[in-house]
Amino acid sequence: MKPHGTFKLLGNARRSSAEAMDPLSLCVDRSDRIVDSLRVQILEGDPDQSLRIRQIFDDPKEIYRVEIERPDQNYQRTTLLDRDALEELLATDDIRERLLDQLE
Repeated sequence: MKPHGTFKLLGNARRSSAEAMDPLSLCVDRSDRIVDSLRVQILEGDPDQSLRIRQIFDDPKEIYRVEIERPDQNYQRTTLLDRDALEELLATDDIRERLLDQLE
């Protein structure tokens, strides 16, 4: 019988103990998940969905604000990304096309 209050952590099974202690690898994993989530949301969005990307900081590091708005659902998502994460997001041709369509 398990003691009260113990539970199994599902995410730890795929990481080695050294990797689990490295905060940089955890940060990279989280950044990848955020970019993937943004990519899916942009590509699966309605034509009414608006997408804006603006640079908000230049020094000491370039930071960009990604805004997704769906007025039909009263939904707005704002995410801050660094330059590397933004380039990873824009690496998909469909995302670039969606941005160009909105500029026209």
